[in-house]
Amino acid sequence: MMSQRHRVWAEIDLAALCRNFRRVGARVAEGSSILAVVKADAYGHGAVPVARALEAEPGLWGFGVGDSAEALELRAAGIEAPVLILGTIIEDEVPQVVRHDLRVCIHSMDRIQSLADEARRQSKRLHVHLMVDTGMGRLGAQPPRASELAHVIAGNDSLILEGLASHVSSTRPGHPFSELQHQKLEGLLNELEAEGIRPPLVHFANTAAILGKVGTGLELVRPGISLYGVMAAEMAPLAAGMEPVMSLRTQVVYLKDVPPGTPVGYNGTHVTSQQTRIATLPVGYNDGLAYRLSNKGRALVRGALAPIVGAISMDYTMLDVGHIPGVCVGDVVTLIGEDGAQRIDIPELASLIGTIPYEVACAVGKRVRRVYTRPEAEGKAGDMAHTRFDRADPPSVDVTNS
Repeated sequence: MMSQRHRVWAEIDLAALCRNFRRVGARVAEGSSILAVVKADAYGHGAVPVARALEAEPGLWGFGVGDSAEALELRAAGIEAPVLILGTIIEDEVPQVVRHDLRVCIHSMDRIQSLADEARRQSKRLHVHLMVDTGMGRLGAQPPRASELAHVIAGNDSLILEGLASHVSSTRPGHPFSELQHQKLEGLLNELEAEGIRPPLVHFANTAAILGKVGTGLELVRPGISLYGVMAAEMAPLAAGMEPVMSLRTQVVYLKDVPPGTPVGYNGTHVTSQQTRIATLPVGYNDGLAYRLSNKGRALVRGALAPIVGAISMDYTMLDVGHIPGVCVGDVVTLIGEDGAQRIDIPELASLIGTIPYEVACAVGKRVRRVYTRPEAEGKAGDMAHTRFDRADPPSVDVTNS
C-alpha cells in the first residue's frame, strides 16, 4: 500500500493492466490485433500512462478514443501508434485530425467531404474507418447507406478506407442479438468484396463480444473495460483471471468521539445510536465517491469494514470507526481495492447505487492523484512520466516501482 502523502489517490497497477491485455489476446484468433480502448481517460485510469504501458505489448495495433481531444492528448505525449477516434468529430476539429494523422470513424457523406477537402489542402491521405449501424441505433450508417459511403471513400484519392466497423449493443456475452449484428456486418463486407472493396481492418468485438466469442476472428478487436479488470455482473462468469487495475484510497484527517443522538453530515441523515468515533475523510463526490453511497457504502480501515455515515459532501465523507481499535489520524482508508483479507470492488459499489461499473470507474475525479506502479522488470518509472495536451492537471503524477 502506498504512502498516505496525498489526500486521496488512485493506485494504478500497470503490470496488472498488461496481464489483462495478454489475457484478452489469448481469447482472440491468431493473427487478430488489439485496438486498446482508452477513451474517458482510460476509464479513469489515465490514458497516457496506460497507452505508454501497452504500446510495446505484442499484438497491439493502436488505441481507440472517444473524441479528438483525447487523440491529441496521446499524440502530444509522444504516442506514435495508430489512434482511432471511435466517436464522431465536429467540423472545427477536422484540420487537427488531418494534421496529426489521426484515424477517424466515418458516419456521413458530409464528413467524408470535409475530411477529403482538408486532407487535399494539407497534401495528405487520411486513413478512415467506416462505421456501420447494425443495431446500436446511435452513430454509424445503416448497411445500404454504408455501402454507398464505402464506394465514395474508395474512389477518393485523399482518403484510405482502412477499416470497416460496427458497435455491439448488448453488454451480455453471448447475447443472440450480437451474433445477428455480426452477421449484418459480414454481409456488408461480402457485398463490398464482391465489388472489389475490402478494407484491411474489420472490427466489431468489444469486451462483451470477446467474452462471448463473437467477432474475435476479425482483424481487430476492441477491448475496453476488460483491460482494467472492471467486470459487470453479466461478464464476470466468463472473465476469469481479469485483475482490477485501480485501487482508490484516502486517509483519516480527523477523529471525533461523539455521544448517542449525534447527527452526522448535511441534514442529519445519520444519527448515532450509541457512543462511537467518527472519522472524517478528505474525499467527496467531486473525487468520484458517489453521493448515492451516503449511508450505504463502506470503506476499509485497518483491514476492517467501516460504514459511511451521513451525506457524502463535495469534499468530505465520514465513517463510523467506533468498532475498530486503534484508528489514528493518518490511517489509510481504502474505498476501492483490498486491505488485508477484505476487498471492495467497483461492481459492488455500482450495485449499491444502481448504476454500471463503467460509471464508477470513469467518475474518479481530476484532483485524485494517480500513482502508477509497475515492477522494475516490466518497465522503468522514467518511461511513465508524461505531459497532457490542453487539459487541467492534478498537481503531480507519481510513478513508483514496486
